[in-house]
Amino acid sequence: MTNANVLIALSLLTALLLVTERFGAPLTLQLSFKGDLKRESRWFAQYGQGACAMVIALLLWRLDSRPVFIPLLLAVFLTALLAVMVKRTLGRVRPGREDAGSFMGPTIRHVSARESFPSSHTASAVAMTVVLAHFYPAATAIFWGLAVICAVLRYLMDAHWPSDITAGVALGYGVAAATLYLSPA
Repeated sequence: MTNANVLIALSLLTALLLVTERFGAPLTLQLSFKGDLKRESRWFAQYGQGACAMVIALLLWRLDSRPVFIPLLLAVFLTALLAVMVKRTLGRVRPGREDAGSFMGPTIRHVSARESFPSSHTASAVAMTVVLAHFYPAATAIFWGLAVICAVLRYLMDAHWPSDITAGVALGYGVAAATLYLSPA
C-alpha cells in the first residue's frame, strides 16, 4: 500500500469515526488506572514525545554513522507543531468534559480540555515509528508496537476520541513520510 493510500484510508476512517461520534455512539471509556499500572502506562504514552525523541536522537547520533537523528527530530517536532496548530484551530473538547466532542473554534491559549483533535501523542509516536522503521527495518514490529501502545493508551486514559487517534496516526504518518521523501539521509 502506498503512502497516499494509507493516508486516504486513515482520513476516511477518521471521517467515519467523527460522524459516528457526532451521533452519540458510546465510543469512549471511563477507566481509572491506579498504582504501577498508571505510572507504567504514562511512561508508554510518552513514546514519541519531546524528551523521548531527544534521547533517541542522542543515541542514534552516537551509535549510527548516518545522520538518522536529523529526519527523526524533524519529523517528530514538525508533527508536534502541526498537531498543536490544528488543536488550537479546532478546539475539540476531550471526552468526559462539558461539551465533550464539540469543536469550539480557535484559541491562542493552551486549554488542555479543548485540545483533543488530533492526538499529538499518537501523531508524534507514529512519526517517530515511521522514521525509525525506515532506517532500522529489523525492529519495525517493536517500533509499531510502541506506537500502537501509545495510541491505545491515549484512548483508554479517556484523553481522546477514536477519531482523534486516527487523525493523529494520519498526521504523524504523513509528516514522517514527507520528511523521509525530502531527506537526503
